[in-house]
Amino acid sequence: MRLRLPLILGLLLLAAIAPAAAQEGNALLPRVLDEAALPGVMAKAVDGFIIPGYRDLRRATGELGEKSAALCATPSDAALEETRAAFSDVVQRWSTIEIIRLGPALEQNRFERFLFYPDRKSTGLKQVQAILAKRDESATQAESLKTKSVAVQGLGALEYVLYGTGAETLTGAEGDFRCLYGTTIAQNLTTIAGELLAAWEKPEGLQSAWKSPSADNPLFRDNREAATELLGVLVHSVEMIKDQRLRPFYAGAIDGKADEGRPKLAIYWRSGNTMRSIAGNLSGLQTLFNAAGMESLLPADSRSIAGSVNFLFKALIGMTERVDGPLDAVLADQKQRSRLDFITLNTADLLDRLNRDFGGAMGLGAGFSFADGD
Repeated sequence: MRLRLPLILGLLLLAAIAPAAAQEGNALLPRVLDEAALPGVMAKAVDGFIIPGYRDLRRATGELGEKSAALCATPSDAALEETRAAFSDVVQRWSTIEIIRLGPALEQNRFERFLFYPDRKSTGLKQVQAILAKRDESATQAESLKTKSVAVQGLGALEYVLYGTGAETLTGAEGDFRCLYGTTIAQNLTTIAGELLAAWEKPEGLQSAWKSPSADNPLFRDNREAATELLGVLVHSVEMIKDQRLRPFYAGAIDGKADEGRPKLAIYWRSGNTMRSIAGNLSGLQTLFNAAGMESLLPADSRSIAGSVNFLFKALIGMTERVDGPLDAVLADQKQRSRLDFITLNTADLLDRLNRDFGGAMGLGAGFSFADGD
């Protein structure tokens, strides 16, 4: 009998991870966080991942604003394609750094203003469509746009402008209002990206709190709290990928029955950036994991856990990048669906390894539940 792709790759993962599991036989022994290593890990997370990530986002949003303004000045098919390419680049950069959903990203609704998702009742879509239908001039001014609903000023709104019904008018004069609204959204994204970068670059601000846990630190009273926050970024983000990025449009086989899929519930389905964004999320997590040197937080006899985590990251990223084409076509193709099955299965495995294995080996306690805040 021929084995299905998820089973074959699942067996390969099991073979690769088995040595790590075998070396975890000391799991019942008391684990203590390596506190001497923690400040250096937190510093590398900030300097090696967070700040560079926001710098990339700020550059990409600025370029998107320039391309969008050029499209408005001289509408053409070529200018529209350049703007769409710049939009996809922003999606990629944002997907890499959106995993840092804390601190300044939560202040002033910056996260939701940058990306409003999921839009379960299409509330945001209706609001964007109303702005376009009424030619609401206040949506073409940066100061007034940022006071409107978060659903009309971020990536979701701009995706509809560039790819939704009526987007073809952007190549001619009749799309003047639509283009101006899109450019204002791009400028808004640039402003938000700049604010996020400034908050993290400030020497005595957030980065100082991350790098120096102490009793008088407003964020982390000790190294344990800092370690919990850092690992929590990974755990919460993998949960987000599993529950908010994959499950809405494809949940895999349920009770032996294949999920038919719901392509229009996927993030960025109009622009075809769904799987690119998920790959970006996973790549960002792996980069954070390695740039911060999180392996150094593990006892020497548990370092193999980091290897198994990296193996899963690599396998998931590679498979996600192989899911190609419009989602409706992907879901109609058994080979592509098998790849999605592999991704859903192993995303759950990755979550378990980070939450239980890595957290337990760090001394946070086996089964430590970041989701419940225990």
